[in-house]
Amino acid sequence: MTKELEIEFKNLLTQEEYIKLLDSFGYIPTDAHTQINHYFDTADFKLRGQKSALRIRQKGEAYECTLKVPAENGNYEITDTLDQQQAEDILEKRNFAAEEVADALKEMGVPPENLDILGSLATHRIEFPYRNGLLVLDHSEYHGMEDFELEYEVEDFNEGKQKFQDLLTEYNIPSRKTDKKIARFMKASKKD
Repeated sequence: MTKELEIEFKNLLTQEEYIKLLDSFGYIPTDAHTQINHYFDTADFKLRGQKSALRIRQKGEAYECTLKVPAENGNYEITDTLDQQQAEDILEKRNFAAEEVADALKEMGVPPENLDILGSLATHRIEFPYRNGLLVLDHSEYHGMEDFELEYEVEDFNEGKQKFQDLLTEYNIPSRKTDKKIARFMKASKKD
């Protein structure tokens, strides 16, 4: 289990902006690695009501269960590493094997047995070090839709905010209000 403070800045991109950034940093779309996020909440959306999110992320044969809860600048992430059987047990509602996440959920008044899977989102991700942080270019697919996103993960909020704004300015990318992936996923699911 790990508990980390996540500080990240996000901006939706057009497909053209995404391709321009890939090209500028020396990548092509096939360099991306695919990961699948499986999202959870209760039937009455207790997690969303607490501005929190729960997912199981699958990257190849690796699985992790992460609960994100709000912090002053960013989110705290509580993460348990899972094996394939543990992930399948959670997805099939047989057993919630992510112990630290389960403890945190109970503290929030959300019993793990009350969770339902909301669906899945595939992200094709390219990430690399950039100016004392991690720059991430994502192409996500969900509910028959796709979007493109730039993320910048940092340790210092103020420094990261300035560097992210400088990057957007350098590439003439307008600053866009960007919801988290789970929020975009949920908005799209209501259109189905």
